Amino acid sequence: MTTPFPFTAVVGQDDLRLALLLNAVSPAVGGVLVRGEKGTAKSTAVRALSALLPEVAVVPGCRFSCDPASPDPSCPDGPHEAGPGAHRPARMVELPVGASEDRLVGALDIERALAEGVKAFEPGLLADAHRGILYVDEVNLLHDHLVDLLLDAAAMGASYVEREGVSVRHAARFLLVGTMNPEEGELRPQLLDRFGLTVEVAASREPDQRVEVVRRRLAYDDDPAGFAARWAGEEAAVRQRIVAARELLPQVRLGDGALRQIAATCAAFEVDGMRADIVMARTATALAAWAGRTDVLAEDVRQAALLALPHRRRRNPFDAPGLDEDKLDRTLEEFSGESTDDDPDPDGPGGGGGGPAPDAGPQGGGDTGARPEEGDGGEPQPSGAGAGEQPAARAAEPFRTKALSVPGIGEGAAGRRSRARTEHGRTTGARRPRGALTKLHLAATVQAAAPHQRARGRSGPGLVIRRDDLRQAAREGREGNLVLFVVDASGSMAARQRMSAVKGAVLSLLLDAYQRRDKVGLVTFRGSAADVALPPTSSVDAAAARLESLPTGGRTPLAAGLLKAHEVLRVERLRDPARRALVVVVTDGRATGGPEPVALAGRAARLFAAEQVASVVVDCESGPVRLGLAGQLAAELGGTAVTLDELRADAIAGLVKDVQGTSRRAA
Repeated sequence: MTTPFPFTAVVGQDDLRLALLLNAVSPAVGGVLVRGEKGTAKSTAVRALSALLPEVAVVPGCRFSCDPASPDPSCPDGPHEAGPGAHRPARMVELPVGASEDRLVGALDIERALAEGVKAFEPGLLADAHRGILYVDEVNLLHDHLVDLLLDAAAMGASYVEREGVSVRHAARFLLVGTMNPEEGELRPQLLDRFGLTVEVAASREPDQRVEVVRRRLAYDDDPAGFAARWAGEEAAVRQRIVAARELLPQVRLGDGALRQIAATCAAFEVDGMRADIVMARTATALAAWAGRTDVLAEDVRQAALLALPHRRRRNPFDAPGLDEDKLDRTLEEFSGESTDDDPDPDGPGGGGGGPAPDAGPQGGGDTGARPEEGDGGEPQPSGAGAGEQPAARAAEPFRTKALSVPGIGEGAAGRRSRARTEHGRTTGARRPRGALTKLHLAATVQAAAPHQRARGRSGPGLVIRRDDLRQAAREGREGNLVLFVVDASGSMAARQRMSAVKGAVLSLLLDAYQRRDKVGLVTFRGSAADVALPPTSSVDAAAARLESLPTGGRTPLAAGLLKAHEVLRVERLRDPARRALVVVVTDGRATGGPEPVALAGRAARLFAAEQVASVVVDCESGPVRLGLAGQLAAELGGTAVTLDELRADAIAGLVKDVQGTSRRAA
């Protein structure tokens, strides 16, 4: 068995270690989500925590780790009689990103359930993690349905398995810890809210601390057992402190003054719902117990706010996490007394309702708009990406868009955009299972088995079921797509400050892509070339950041932009062949520079039409006289054109789903 890295040997990361320890003291806090760049000891600290947890008493032979002092009356292995039980170390169970639903919640033996009426249940990872730690590395990459099951179990303290009328329930109370790298995509806000605490971690920029990290890691790699032995004393001291804090926790008093500070803080930062107040109260109580006190102080409330609120005040993925600590201190100071003030101001002096900090979001910084460029793209412009460059324009306020979808039925990754054959969704038919049976179609299975009952010698009430009779439910749901933005950043787009509105429209579509669990990519073209500003990724906030700093100027190499996008799709198709693409070209349709630029752009566009790639052209042309070049480009692409005004008016609703000649894959 591998010796884990000692928890007390982790250098720095004070907030991370404190958040984990508070959950060890009081699992009711609700778990920890650890966000941070790669290589910051996220996984190391989590795995090390399990060695500090006190041993648990279990019923011997129970696969669900029932407490012998109060056995679960509905335990599938029960009923159990109360007794002394046996002791074992607390478990840390890891949930792999690619795990199936059955691996998470467990699986029923369908054949025995139908033929014998026996609930033959094989426990999953939730049962293994009961009364221990369930660790999900890269939790943001889990499929939505797995995350929903996971967080529902964490909230209810139980796991329910339903299979065509056969039901199993078992206790599932665990310390939920997730780690993620925000560069690889965000969790949905409602899922963020289900984690009690969130910690942002980053590598230290202090040379001495980095030296110590390397020194300890090398020593551990050379001799894990010897390194752990050198830290055994510190580990034992922390373990004893956790036990003492758990024993003290019921005696901790959360006074009315502390409760008022908690409520005022949550109101001042405008967090949704009441879960934040409850988590802050539990966290402040755990902090007091960890410090060996029986009274909750203002410093406990402040620390609880820093751990429990940052991820709950984000309104969209482009908002930077964090709290305005000056505002927090003003709020705590205002409500520091026990007396009730008349008409308290929840925002505190100078409060702003908990809105984003001045530097948060993609709208921060930059000039008020790009200056018009002489020639507006119709006149010859100097070649080269840097020629005629204008400052980056600030994006207009993003707005809500209606759904864009790819025609046909796909089989890509689970998401919320286009129709697809999935493991989850409405049942549309039945088929023979390919591999292990995951979703039984009961009616089709009975229909397949019924004609053979006499030949199989059926004599009892149950059906005689053979494996060949089993039918898998065919289901239709939604998939996530690759939304590839191809943005014209030439001088013609800079004219009349159009780029601000263009960026606002693209940000709106990026926000929609985030909500629908898409991958996004960004190709820009200007001067004499096109660039992949962002390769396909699940991190839409990274795309927003690249868009924010996008300069404009120079000629319009439309053909180069389309060819670069075609190459991006070709490579991505090799990496993820099941994920279908939606190409969004944002341009006024002009093509300048080089010999026959318009003809070259037309030939490049016809490549997309030949491969039936779904596309939409956002026409950015403005002014009383319109050339209609974007419409011609859309026709060459085999897609649809929509003006920028129509997009901003939220009128793009059904345009893409009516795209002609794109992605006509039969169901």
